[in-house]
Amino acid sequence: MLLKIYENNPSPREVERVVKCLRDGGVIIYPTDGVYALGCSMQSGKAVARLKQICGKNDDKLTVVCRSLSDISELARVSNPQFKVLKRNLPGPFTFILEASSRVPDKILGKRKTIGIRVPDNSIAMAILETLECPMVSTSVKDDDEVVEYTTDPELIEERYAGTVDVVVDGGYGSLIPTTLVDLTEDEPEILREGGGELIW
Repeated sequence: MLLKIYENNPSPREVERVVKCLRDGGVIIYPTDGVYALGCSMQSGKAVARLKQICGKNDDKLTVVCRSLSDISELARVSNPQFKVLKRNLPGPFTFILEASSRVPDKILGKRKTIGIRVPDNSIAMAILETLECPMVSTSVKDDDEVVEYTTDPELIEERYAGTVDVVVDGGYGSLIPTTLVDLTEDEPEILREGGGELIW
């Protein structure tokens, strides 16, 4: 199902439809400040397993998408210097690698001890997260780890994933530029992938 939501004024009614799907264990595709992404509720183990199956991803390809820095502090061990970097750059097109806390379900971590976390600067994504009231497990819409042209067009995305995901949120044309990936597990931030954000630290 293709569901139109406008970024400049996300309809609470339409957002609630998306959130109901997520609460029922559904998998969605939604816009972010980077590329379109697949997502599901972190609280649904079945949905996380289904998300992995849909995109053929290993555990280390999954990201947890949060509403705020307080959400991040629940899911990761964050030192004062790390917190300052997060505060300066979020919300924004960044994925930060942090040491996971014990509150991250094993179904998400697998054998990892670190987790990728982000807070997107996109009003549709944030409205979904605020209404859902829990983080989403997410991964970019890609083919063989490459962002391809159709992934910017929600109608083409819906054609590609029809019958595979429950809802495709049409938030307008997306970006071909992924997030900037930053490792915060060492003493100084290390940029692992250049993307849409310029790190301030």
